[in-house]
Amino acid sequence: MTTVRALETKTVEKVWGRDALPPPFSTSPGKCVGEIWFDPPPELPQLLVKYLFTSENLSVQVHPSDADAPPGSRGKDECWLVLSTEPGAKLAVGFAEEIAPQTIRAAAIDGSIEDRLEWFAVEAGDFIYLPAGTVHAIGAGISLVEIQQNSDVTYRLYDYGRPRELHLDDAIAVASGAPHDPALRCHVPAHGSVKLVDGPHFRLDRTDGAPNGETLARYGGRPTLVVPLDDSVVIDGLAIPPGSCGLAGDLGEARLEFRGRALLVQSV
Repeated sequence: MTTVRALETKTVEKVWGRDALPPPFSTSPGKCVGEIWFDPPPELPQLLVKYLFTSENLSVQVHPSDADAPPGSRGKDECWLVLSTEPGAKLAVGFAEEIAPQTIRAAAIDGSIEDRLEWFAVEAGDFIYLPAGTVHAIGAGISLVEIQQNSDVTYRLYDYGRPRELHLDDAIAVASGAPHDPALRCHVPAHGSVKLVDGPHFRLDRTDGAPNGETLARYGGRPTLVVPLDDSVVIDGLAIPPGSCGLAGDLGEARLEFRGRALLVQSV
């Protein structure tokens, strides 16, 4: 037996969210949900699991690293697994060509930063890892799950003329002007278990059915977040349904029943 419990779910309305969510989620009439996330447990306070649902383009932004974050704050490496998309959906990750800091600033001010970013058409199963310093934007019509360092430090570079505060000085100080490394992007097949991230801040696997011995060896002995994607995961008799997130104190000591695909997340 191991410690196991479901994490508290937070549902956040956003003007850019959606009033109809993909399964297994739902929303009440008149509500526009943009985020569903799970309260980080004391055993893993440094990690956050969040679902995002967009109906319009989100701001162009960047996050600092641990070294560049304000005192007492974490930086943010993050990654996205796309769950569903509408036709024409796209994400911006990094710049199409190397760009100097002063040029990023000028492009953010005059709006041409949209054209300088590298936009990728996306579909369900696309996976992207974003190191801190990566300038990025999530487009409209996308549902994804985001695994991240638990940090709320975000510097906004551009917001399509909307009247929200920008953070140009802070953003330019931490932004990379380089294209995104293709090795940090892949398409995850619909079936099969896949190792997606192995550091520097967290590890992430997508399992299809019960984890194999090698996966359990890597995740055993330490707290792990379990995120069912399409069917329940039962850990020591507690069912964690899709759309939820569970904490297991030690997967290697637990009785496990994986009925579908799930994400395993652990700090390193």
